[in-house]
Amino acid sequence: MADWFVLGLTGPTGAGKSTVAQELARQGGEIVDCDKLAREVTDSCRPCLKELCEAFGEDILDPSGALCRRVLAQRAFSGKEETERLNRITHPWILRLAAEQTAAAQKRGAAFAVLDAPVLYESGADASCDAVIAVLAPPALRLTRIMQRDGIPEELARARMRAQQEPSFYGSRADFLIDGSAPPECLPEAVRAVLRAMAKGRGSV
Repeated sequence: MADWFVLGLTGPTGAGKSTVAQELARQGGEIVDCDKLAREVTDSCRPCLKELCEAFGEDILDPSGALCRRVLAQRAFSGKEETERLNRITHPWILRLAAEQTAAAQKRGAAFAVLDAPVLYESGADASCDAVIAVLAPPALRLTRIMQRDGIPEELARARMRAQQEPSFYGSRADFLIDGSAPPECLPEAVRAVLRAMAKGRGSV
């Protein structure tokens, strides 16, 4: 394994992925946040917005030309086919930005990069990773976290959980698993174990 590597980071909502990302950053990684890149793409990438208008209607833009996210969400998440259409349009633009940021992180001298992406596998972003970490946690804990984090009722939190892949989807594909329900003091060593394994060569801890 080369000194430089890219770790994918994924897992279902509420599992504790953001906390793991923070620890990876503390241990020398540079985080490439695909959620933020998705917003950047739909805020400022005119070719992407043009494609979205062609797929979902010109009125997804307000009079100033900015994306009306509520209107797009209503249409893009109204069914599986519509959601897949949205992803086919946005994912290539997001992956392009992610590749640019990853290369920039290497030039800046970061020890490694972390591609933080809830839909890492679905978008094909895992292909650019040397290994993938999945963060998992019990459904009851995830439900509580989502409700507290987003200030939403249980029914809506459960709907968000149902909209994602089953935990086994992540667990069966990842190279490393981190328990998002473990005590916080256990996390630094869990991350160090992953980084030691990466230093020796790709494989599970």
